[in-house]
Amino acid sequence: MTATQSFFLTAPLPQPIAPPYALTTPAFRFRALAPLAGRAPLGGAREVVLATYLVARLTDDCRASKELPQAARMTRANAARSWLASIVLPGPVRSALTRLVETTEGEIAGVATALSAVIVAAGPYLDDGGRTELERLGRALAI
Repeated sequence: MTATQSFFLTAPLPQPIAPPYALTTPAFRFRALAPLAGRAPLGGAREVVLATYLVARLTDDCRASKELPQAARMTRANAARSWLASIVLPGPVRSALTRLVETTEGEIAGVATALSAVIVAAGPYLDDGGRTELERLGRALAI
């Protein structure tokens, strides 16, 4: 075998270059919770799951790896609080979600505890996948 043949046998294959208009694959954080909202029946169950999904996204942005500035968290919490006031939710779920929203706009220390209260309050409306995602988020916040 010549040196040229050896080079072509061991050289890495060229990787295709993505066209300039190609989109990257989005990273979606709550892959079980969002479809659950779509499958839930109209009314109470769907609104609880959508509200839980919204608050979970606010909570996810409190993680140390992607912590938003406090001003941005306050703006998002105010908008979330306004939206939560416009939908019909059971009392215990509403109070747990509102408490978690308020916790996300301040110091990050109590967010994991408030999230565990949401998991308990919204538990009857969640499936195993959604509950697991929220518990995993709680563990990531507790670290």
